[in-house]
Amino acid sequence: MLRALKTAALGMTAQQLNVDVIANNLANVNTTGFKKSTIEFQDLLYENLQLGDRDGRRGHENPVKLQIGLGSRPINTFRSFTRGDVVQTGNSLDLAINGRGFFQVQLADGNYAYTRDGSLKINSEGYLVTNSGLKIVPEIAIPDNVSSIQISENGLVTVMIDGENEPQEIGQIELVTFMNPAGLLARGGNLFSVTEASGEPIFGLPNEQGFGGVMQGYLEKSNVDVAQEMINLIVAQRAYEINSKSVKTADELLALINNLKR
Repeated sequence: MLRALKTAALGMTAQQLNVDVIANNLANVNTTGFKKSTIEFQDLLYENLQLGDRDGRRGHENPVKLQIGLGSRPINTFRSFTRGDVVQTGNSLDLAINGRGFFQVQLADGNYAYTRDGSLKINSEGYLVTNSGLKIVPEIAIPDNVSSIQISENGLVTVMIDGENEPQEIGQIELVTFMNPAGLLARGGNLFSVTEASGEPIFGLPNEQGFGGVMQGYLEKSNVDVAQEMINLIVAQRAYEINSKSVKTADELLALINNLKR
């Protein structure tokens, strides 16, 4: 019975973490470029009560083993990088990636991070930056007296300057992808960092070599499916409830054993 108590307790802990992950997904349902996570579980070691080998006393071989499992544990959180819905904003500095790729930004410490959030702004120095004020890489500076900004699907940035008749090219947006995007480390602020699991960044231009195109005036929303997350929440709640009932059942059986009289 003590085994059952410990196993059920591990199950309850696992489902608590499952609910935490689902709650985070639902909390970010309106976060631009957010990618949902799913927690994955792994069963623990088994206790072998009877091996499935030859039993000399009975003269025959047991076809299977008698094993008792010792519960489960969360092993990782898998982040899905499927594209979320793309919505039109009409803002010339809003960019969505139609396919594979990330925007690269430079952090305050000089390191680099990656994001699918293309809601860009112009800072006081004229550079294109994210909502957090991080410059996109390579840097793109917007000149003064610009009447319009055009960004092509290939990432070419052109502007119309007051008093001029021809558009002027001022920069090129580059994208980055990874061999294993699910291995990226989420660091908050819609940013991801490189890890050994993700592999080194692979650079390229939009609409080339398998990279997605850039859509000006659009933003990619979260890929969280609210209905599916609610179903997952109900399943996790029921799993937690069943594990708690296992604890209660084991406790009742222990009470019966303790109350046995000779």
